[in-house]
Formats: sequence, C-alpha cells, structure tokens
Amino acid sequence: MQSILIKDTTRAQREEIVRRGLAACGDSCDGCSSCGNLGGGRVEEIYRPYIEGEKELAQINAEYRRNLVR
Repeated sequence: MQSILIKDTTRAQREEIVRRGLAACGDSCDGCSSCGNLGGGRVEEIYRPYIEGEKELAQINAEYRRNLVR
C-alpha cells in the first residue's frame, strides 16, 4: 500500500486519492445522505484542504466525525 500522507504525494495524486475514495458517491451528492452530509455541501469540498496539502485525511475525517467540518 502506497502512503497517502501529504509529504509522500503530489497534488495530482491527492486529487486521485479523493476521487477514488468518493467513487461510491457517484457524480453528485445532491439529496444523498449515506455519509450523513445531507445539506452539508459537496463532499469532495470537505477534502479540499488535503488536496491543497494543508491537512491530512485522518485529521479531516476526525474533524468531520466531531462535526467540526460542514
């Protein structure tokens, strides 16, 4: 398994990691509440700080579970 840490990936790789991780969501999250984000905007935007190299995935996911990200 390849590392998904920011220090070990390029921006393009991080975009692909997020895209693959959200593949089950399809093209649109509108009206879907399978991840509990109903009304919270597009899920991929939650991961923008990871793509930009600002926060690790684990940190974003932990914040989301604590309802700090919306």
